[in-house]
Amino acid sequence: MSEFARFVEAEIPRLRRYARALTRDATQADDLVQSCLLRAIAKQHLWQPGTDLRAWLFTILHNQHVNNVRRGVREGTAVPVEDMAAALTVEAVAGDALQLRDLERALAQLPAEQRQVILLVGLEGMRYEEVATVLGIPIGTVRSRLSRGRESLRVLMGLADESPRRRAA
Repeated sequence: MSEFARFVEAEIPRLRRYARALTRDATQADDLVQSCLLRAIAKQHLWQPGTDLRAWLFTILHNQHVNNVRRGVREGTAVPVEDMAAALTVEAVAGDALQLRDLERALAQLPAEQRQVILLVGLEGMRYEEVATVLGIPIGTVRSRLSRGRESLRVLMGLADESPRRRAA
């Protein structure tokens, strides 16, 4: 196995986790990761050794996701009822599951730009500079989207009792 293949293989769990958070569907996430890996292998000659492979892969994954969303908007998406049956059932132990469900719903309500930054920083533990590289935006934009996204999550989850201006006063 080549050195490039070993490096790529080590990033697959992180790619899958981010893809699942983006798509909110395990099957779509696996398809997204697979298309990302295929593109990375096909474009391996474009990666420069010594640069951040993780950021390069996440950029490919992000761009693949954006393309899929745009294609879905253009073509429309149909979801069979059988595929949603599992999501419509209630679990017996509800405490943690309800909190996760609420967080997932709150994340889904955020604008895509804020959700992506929150997932990359919070879930993947990326540095702001890495997120800026992956998303192709300035670092100041990463910071502002993260701040606004976190505040929106607090409000959506019912954890914000008052506005930041009141807390400062």
